[in-house]
Amino acid sequence: MPINNPRLTASFYALISISFWGVSFVSTKAVLEKLDPYSIIVLRFGIGALFLLILLVIQRIRLFVSIKYLPHLIVLGVLGVFVHQILQVTALLTIHASSAGWLISLSPIFTVILSILFLNEKMTITKGAGMVLAITGVLLITSTRSGHSFHFSINIGFFLMILSTLNWAVYSVLLKRLRIPYSPLLVTFYMSLIGLVLTAPFIMRSKGWVSLSLLDHTEWAHLLFLGVFVSGIAYWYWGKALNVLEASKVSMFLYLEPVSTLIAAVLLLQEKVLFISAAGGIIIIIGVIIVNGQLVPLLFSLFKNKRL
Repeated sequence: MPINNPRLTASFYALISISFWGVSFVSTKAVLEKLDPYSIIVLRFGIGALFLLILLVIQRIRLFVSIKYLPHLIVLGVLGVFVHQILQVTALLTIHASSAGWLISLSPIFTVILSILFLNEKMTITKGAGMVLAITGVLLITSTRSGHSFHFSINIGFFLMILSTLNWAVYSVLLKRLRIPYSPLLVTFYMSLIGLVLTAPFIMRSKGWVSLSLLDHTEWAHLLFLGVFVSGIAYWYWGKALNVLEASKVSMFLYLEPVSTLIAAVLLLQEKVLFISAAGGIIIIIGVIIVNGQLVPLLFSLFKNKRL
């Protein structure tokens, strides 16, 4: 396959985005010990917007956008930045980073559900079975151990995390369908700026800047990573991938996000991974693959590679 293949390049962009987002749960969890959720969002998107602005200046891209597309940018900024980040950061107050990583892989399922409801795609027995399997995996992850038995816990963090995956599916579909005729870098900058403006009143109300003096160099490193690589580069590259690939195809890369989160959580937060959580995560991914009709092609590809 040629190196300059646009689809291969787009896949590479999506993979980078997913890797950064996977680690973002760990970095957010680490900073939550010192900063409130709103302060984290304001600071990371402030850093991200500044970083993107510098890139725009370096690449000599005009900042002007037509007022016609301002509502589009506001909607994307509200969903992709404001709502999405508040849901995830609040969820991380009560659940492990590794659990958040597993649950985010549900996003492709919601993409399929939205397609059935609004794009007249048909529900099949295979899709239904895959959804049931994925829900089973969610129930396993959200269970807690008591003695030698497991029971299912009602934790608002799990609910918020699942809600954020639905929100992300809506955002990804809109980002693809709205067809804003500007570079992904410029669109991402305005989304970050809108997210910053919307969340700024919260940090002013809570006086979150007072806690900045409590951060050590490690926590500042996490915050800079969230701003530059997660809020800046990852959102930018996700938009670049959606410019070339279908939304459903790009969402498939979310299968890999839990792996990134799991490795980072174990290495950086020393989280213990329960077997039942890992099993639930694997079941979710299998269910999502079945729903999206990727199981047979995937098995065929593996079998073909093995024979070669």
